[in-house]
Amino acid sequence: MASVTPISQSQLLLNAPQLKSPKNLHPNFSSVKITNPTPNSTGMFPSFSAPRKKMVVVVAATTAAEAEKSKKRYPGEAKGFVEEMRFVAMKLHTRDQAKEGEKEPQGQPVAKWEPKVEGYLSFLVDSKLVYDTLEGIVARADFPEYSEFRNTGLERSESLAKDLEWFKEQGHVIPEPSAPGVSYALYLEELSKKDPQAFICHFYNIYFAHTAGGRMIGKKVAEKILNRKELEFYKWDGDLSQLLQNVREKLNTVAESWTREEKNHCLEETEKSFKFSGDILRLILS
Repeated sequence: MASVTPISQSQLLLNAPQLKSPKNLHPNFSSVKITNPTPNSTGMFPSFSAPRKKMVVVVAATTAAEAEKSKKRYPGEAKGFVEEMRFVAMKLHTRDQAKEGEKEPQGQPVAKWEPKVEGYLSFLVDSKLVYDTLEGIVARADFPEYSEFRNTGLERSESLAKDLEWFKEQGHVIPEPSAPGVSYALYLEELSKKDPQAFICHFYNIYFAHTAGGRMIGKKVAEKILNRKELEFYKWDGDLSQLLQNVREKLNTVAESWTREEKNHCLEETEKSFKFSGDILRLILS
């Protein structure tokens, strides 16, 4: 069909019944059939903007879907970001370690461990290197939020120094840090300079895990090889539950300024934290 010169809606309505073919128009124009528009149920003539309406509906649906996505709740989110971190960490435990655990057991349970002093010393030395690193990063504060975690009462470096000195007095040789501790310390140093969300994940898991499962392991090892002596590593000045609560509140406050993507990135680092800590923990059996 030949092209038709655009006609306004008012022209179409006024002139359609008497439409003639002017001589100065395209010869084929007269062959074009134009029917009279019919009013709709409201008495109005139909609008010619249907495609625009369709586009508006699509945009509205997309916006609604995005809004629904933004309302999605993550496990523990209602209680604060620390609860989200706790939830993810618990899933990485075995069922005999935590009711939320989903991992299959690997190796013997702690109750059946047969630790030796040499292996335990390696664990303590590597642990001290990691805590030294954490405390140094927080003191240096390459990112302002790190400074929130100075002098929390959870620090372990000084306590570990006292324990290692006690072992030395008992005639034991204190080893140099081994590969697991050195690797983790280097990783934390690099991470802290470029990725605060991931670093905070390690900070949380190291300190909080030690106050829970770490204490239980320390007690079992002391029963086996230390005549039930409680090391300074497992003691805190003041009410431990209150110290932990204070740090929870600081962590939640820091995370309030993060986007959802940054929070998810922090949570995704949990498994890596478990792997590094697990490598150090296994030194007890070496």
